[in-house]
This record gives sequence, structure tokens and C-alpha cells, in this order.
Amino acid sequence: MFLEVIFAIFAGILCGTFTGLMPGVHINLVALLLLQAASLLLQFIHPITIAIFIVAMAVTHTFLDFVPSVFLGAPESEAAAMLPGHKMLLQGKAFDAVKLTVMGSLLCLVLSILLLPLLFPFVRFVYPLMKGYIGHILLLCTAYLIFKDKQRWWNLLIFMLSGVLGLVIFSLPVKDPLFPLLSGLFGISTLLISLRETAIIPSQHTEEGMVVEKKTVAKAVVAGTIAGSMTAFLPGLGPAQGAVLVSTFVRKLGDIGYMIMVGGLGTVNFVISLVALAVLEKARNGAVLTILEVMKVQPMGIVALALVAIVAGGFAVWISLGVTRIFARLLAKVNYRTVVLCVIILVTILVGVFSGVLGIVVLLISTAVGLVSALSSTARNHAMGCLILPVILYFLV
Repeated sequence: MFLEVIFAIFAGILCGTFTGLMPGVHINLVALLLLQAASLLLQFIHPITIAIFIVAMAVTHTFLDFVPSVFLGAPESEAAAMLPGHKMLLQGKAFDAVKLTVMGSLLCLVLSILLLPLLFPFVRFVYPLMKGYIGHILLLCTAYLIFKDKQRWWNLLIFMLSGVLGLVIFSLPVKDPLFPLLSGLFGISTLLISLRETAIIPSQHTEEGMVVEKKTVAKAVVAGTIAGSMTAFLPGLGPAQGAVLVSTFVRKLGDIGYMIMVGGLGTVNFVISLVALAVLEKARNGAVLTILEVMKVQPMGIVALALVAIVAGGFAVWISLGVTRIFARLLAKVNYRTVVLCVIILVTILVGVFSGVLGIVVLLISTAVGLVSALSSTARNHAMGCLILPVILYFLV
């Protein structure tokens, strides 16, 4: 059993590295494929082995997925780290950008695990109280995000366009609809803008010389933990919205603090999802759904899985920084436009494979909406209306 657990951890780390670095391939897709094969796998391995594999994969993924975001502009769920990350890329500091997100992921992971004794009673008593008001809370958060700046009418237009698009797409028989939808809104559209602007990417330094104030780190980690918890409790609310909402109350983070904060969002979100699995027996994402289907998780089981998360996180730090150094060296030797074009073609092919011809149509339409957002200089987080509007209507109508 010991060797089986070790194998599951390292297999999960390898798989999480692949999904984190491969634009468009999400852990939910791998988890759902694993779920389909679960009946066969359970004849040979223990259910806890599958759970360990998924936790190791998911945690590793949250560390690695900022590498393509910073270097290629092909984010996972949305462009949470896109602007500060690309700014640092154009300054030759892409390694520092990824290092900051990795720092945020690791420290937020440790903090959220230390808070587990408080999270269990919090989820048990608070979630049932707020469950009936989730739609109202989302509506208030969305209204604030839309109308808080001078671009409010563009914000509203992008939110409604993407929201209606989401409503239509989720009513169609599209396989894995989130893949083409989010790839178009936040991935392909961003890459096309990169081609249009023909930015010159400078040589990237990879020396260990960045100094970050402890006060900034502490503030960003606390903010990331709060924002990650918020996105875990409010379905449809993504990392960018969580980051913007928390940044309203946590002042003077700067680009460095912001990168640390967003680095920890996905990691904290997954830890909270595991707590919700144990306490409420509810799955917040495809990865946790697979765990729920193969075994019943008790609170003490979450503690064991938390230890797996720490081990995976430690290896993910080393892998992330190593891969980033390789990316930084390669970027100086290849044509950036060629790399961007290859990513666009790759994502399009993957959409065709996983979502079919209808998925390609969805990709084209969502890319058009994403381009409207980019060309109007509207914050991309408003395009998350594709998820938020359907969720709001689900809870309120």
C-alpha cells in the first residue's frame, strides 16, 4: 500500500505538470476521464489511491498553470495574472512573475491547511446560512465590479454578451462546453491581440535576486486565502473577480503583492473544496466530484489528503521554477509570433477533439466576444458573465 501511495503522488504530480503547462487541458477533464474508468481501476487499486492521485494532480496544476499564462497569454480559467504578468514579461522579469505566483501558491496552501480546524466548523455552519442568498450575493458582487469604474457601460455590455453566450451554449449539446467557451474568451482572443501588437520580448533573466518585503508577502497571502475561500463558496465567481473584490479592501499590494495573491487563489479554492466534500458531501469541481464518487471522505481523511497536498506543493515549487528557467531560455531562441500561432492551432485542435465541430463554432463566437473586450480596453474579468449570469439566474429564477 505504501508503494501504491508513493506512485499515486508522483503520477499525480506528473499529470498536474502536464495539465498546468498545456493550454486548454484542465484537471477536470482528466478527473472525469478517470471517473469513467473508475469501476475498472477499483478492481486493482484502493479508492484512497485515486483520491491521492487527484489531490497531487490538482495541487501541482495550481502551481504550474501560471507559466503559460505569463509566457504565452493562454490562461486556464481567466486572465487573473495576465496584465501584471505580461508587464513583467516585457520587462524581462517573467521568471520573477512566476516565482511570485509560486510563492503565493505555497504560502496560501500552508496557511489554508493550518486553518483547517477553523474551516471545518465554518463550512458546516456558515454555508447552510448563506446558501439561500448565493444568488443575491453574486448579484451584488457583480454589480459592484461592473459599476465601480468609468468603463461601466462597456463592462455591462461585455458581461451581458458573455452571459447570454453562456446561457445559449449550456443549452446546446456541446461536449465539455467550458473548454471552447473559456479558451475563446480568455485564451485565443488574448493571443490574437498579442499577434496584432507584435510586442518585442526581451531576454529574460533567471537569477535569484528578487527581494520582497515581508509585510507585502503577509498581506498578499492573507488576501489570497480570503479571495480563494470566496471563490470556493460562490459558484461562477472566478479568480479575477475574487482578486478585484479583495483588492478593494487590501490596499497598496502593487504588482508584486497582486501576483502573490492570485498565485494562491486556485490552491486555496481546492483546499476549501476538499473541506466542503468532507463536511457537506458536495463537489465544487470535477476533480472533487471524482473523489466523491469513489469514496466517502471523513474529516480525518482530509487531514491525510492535506499532507499529500503539502508534498505535491513542495515538488511543484521545484518543477515550476525549473520549467520557467527553461521557458525563459527558449523564448530568447524562438520567434514569439510562431510560438503564439502554434498555441492557437494547438488549442483549436484540442477543442475539435474534445468538443467536436460545435465546439469549434463556440470557440469562434467566444473569441469574437473576447476581442470586443480586449479592443474596448475592458477588464477581462467581466467576460466571466458566461458563468456568473447562468448561476445568478439558477439561484434567483
